[in-house]
Amino acid sequence: MSGSMPWLKMYPKEIPHTIDYSSEPVHSYLERSAEKFPEKTAIHFMGKEMSFKDLYEDASKLAGYLQTKMSINKGDRIAIMLPNSPQAVISYFAVLFAGGIVVQTNPLYTERELEYQMKDSGAKAIITLDILYPRVTKVMPQTELEHVIVSTIKDYLPFPKNLLYPFVQKKQYGMIVKVKHEGNSHLLSEIVKMKPLKLTKIAINPDEDLALLQYTGGTTGSPKGVMLTHKNLMANTTMIEAWVYKCKPGEETVLGIVPFFHVYGMTCCMLLSVKMACKMILMPKFDVLETLKTIHKQRPTLFPGAPTIYIGLLNHPDIQKYDLSSIEACISGSAPLPVDVQQKFEKITNGKLVEGYGLSEASPVTHANFLWDVEKVKGSIGVPYPDTDAKILSIGQEEPLPPGEIGEIVIKGPQIMKGYWNRPDETAEVLKDGWLYTGDLGYMDENGYFYVVDRKKDMIIAGGYNIYPREIEEILYEHPDVVEAVVAGVPDPYRGETVKAYVVLKKGSQTNSEELNKFARKYLAAYKVPRLYEFRDELPKTAVGKILRRTLVEEEKRKIDADHKKQA
Repeated sequence: MSGSMPWLKMYPKEIPHTIDYSSEPVHSYLERSAEKFPEKTAIHFMGKEMSFKDLYEDASKLAGYLQTKMSINKGDRIAIMLPNSPQAVISYFAVLFAGGIVVQTNPLYTERELEYQMKDSGAKAIITLDILYPRVTKVMPQTELEHVIVSTIKDYLPFPKNLLYPFVQKKQYGMIVKVKHEGNSHLLSEIVKMKPLKLTKIAINPDEDLALLQYTGGTTGSPKGVMLTHKNLMANTTMIEAWVYKCKPGEETVLGIVPFFHVYGMTCCMLLSVKMACKMILMPKFDVLETLKTIHKQRPTLFPGAPTIYIGLLNHPDIQKYDLSSIEACISGSAPLPVDVQQKFEKITNGKLVEGYGLSEASPVTHANFLWDVEKVKGSIGVPYPDTDAKILSIGQEEPLPPGEIGEIVIKGPQIMKGYWNRPDETAEVLKDGWLYTGDLGYMDENGYFYVVDRKKDMIIAGGYNIYPREIEEILYEHPDVVEAVVAGVPDPYRGETVKAYVVLKKGSQTNSEELNKFARKYLAAYKVPRLYEFRDELPKTAVGKILRRTLVEEEKRKIDADHKKQA
């Protein structure tokens, strides 16, 4: 590692500066937990529980089936297109047991998006839900997909929910899809009932062999397959475990709302839980009221999430009716965490909520604030994890910058990806001498705390001034009537770009643009204050809750183009 690493002196004594991560493959986590805690609950899903022993046995059965009946060999890509559910965890570990590479796939993908990812990854099989089966079969002829394994939510529901589910499905989706276990279609429910087939143990080199192709969200162009090795994932999971040092293996309960098909949920919730033998409470989608009820009843201690999740809970009118005091630690990821949201959530739960930072290319976590024993720093993403180095480089010249100066954040560590799948040129652009060039602008203070000001591509240049949207968003979130806010640069004939704020207000609020403008001017220089405001009922988001600024900018450009055509 290079540099002086001033942040190391801030580490509590319980967090090591370097970590001893296993040289075994990722699926060894499940093997060890099933051996040490066989009867302990691994998964709680809508009232039904599954032990680590049962989880291991179902994953092993599916792995044997993949090898024997579907001829899955080492390195074959297998897509998993499932919401948070027992099936998602079973399938993930089954693919790794079989020697395959997991391709995480968003269940909300359209046919076009699904076809692109299947073609790009060269996936040989896909594991999905019955309701998604028609979508999958439509794209199969255009891809290398040979097999589809189908499950249904009711397969892992308790009685009588499993009997009632078809009626719920009919009401919600307008149809019931029935799939037969024949040909190239396979039913997971049938596979796990079968006598176990021979499972050949595959030799894995954790340093080199891929465990996962994690596709980037496509917020900066076509999605790219991030190649993450077993070592990458093992290292990052061990770093997270070191960070939550007050949590005890075999004793914690983790709330699994963040989707596992997103790398943040996969590592910070699923892999951490299996490694530490935690009970996972799985929720297939985020619903504010259901989440409050679940926390009240199931008493989770760890709650990894995204800002929009915490914001949604805080703004529910009945939040005071529910006991959230079981929550001890939350690391927020995927998007900037407003300071005001952090403070309000900690007050309600008496737990700790801190902001972390990462990206798919880093498995994903590289930085976080300390949860305990060290005072938090407002607005910071924290300090680098153990065995992780970071620095700020000047843009263009790539020279290290002193504390306080804004440049590009670059990172080095064992969690950094091997590269982009079949994209050597794009890999070379972001990986240089082992350093990952993140594309994020930020700075480091004298103590080694890092701050993100924005992505290079999101910076607004208006009238010659560099304006960072996050700074403005933080101010808007302090207004008592603002639920969500995102700021973007939109075309302006005079300034080049101008600042526009898209805002979601509390229900019943009469706040208008004039009032927000006056509020912003109290805290921001005049050139940073939004010139335009647009009020919406909701903002476009990714599945993990990250607000899609680019979508709003594209909408704005289409409006301008349409206006120009009318005038012409």
